[in-house]
Amino acid sequence: MFYSYNFMVLLGTEKIGGLFDFDGTLPVIVIQFIIFMFVLNSILYTPLLDAIENRNIYIKESLNKATDLLAKSKELNTKYEEKAAKARKAAKLDLLTYQIFYKDILDEKMKSSQKSIDSFLIETTKNLEKNKDNILESFDTEIDSLSTQIITKILN
Repeated sequence: MFYSYNFMVLLGTEKIGGLFDFDGTLPVIVIQFIIFMFVLNSILYTPLLDAIENRNIYIKESLNKATDLLAKSKELNTKYEEKAAKARKAAKLDLLTYQIFYKDILDEKMKSSQKSIDSFLIETTKNLEKNKDNILESFDTEIDSLSTQIITKILN
């Protein structure tokens, strides 16, 4: 009987509604939630959002600077490539000019050498012809002299 009395007391004091019981604690929890939301927003989220915003600004500025530097480097690169191309063209032109100049000089030297060789050959040929004629005359006189000696010896 004692047990049934305690059970009855428990049944009489238990609130009805269970999980969805909307008594005075729900508004307190809502107020606490809103207070915590404002506190967290002012203490944690605002400085964090400011830091993120500052970082985004820094990234944008760095990106703009890098873009400007890249544009300047491309501009300098094109200028130097143009100068290098002009220098290559000038060097090729100078090389071609010097080749033509030295070729002309070489041709002139070759012509003068050929002329001197030709004149030397002509002189040598003339000298050989003179010497040949002289030698032939001397042979003729010697042959005549020998033939007369042979004839005189045969006749004697």
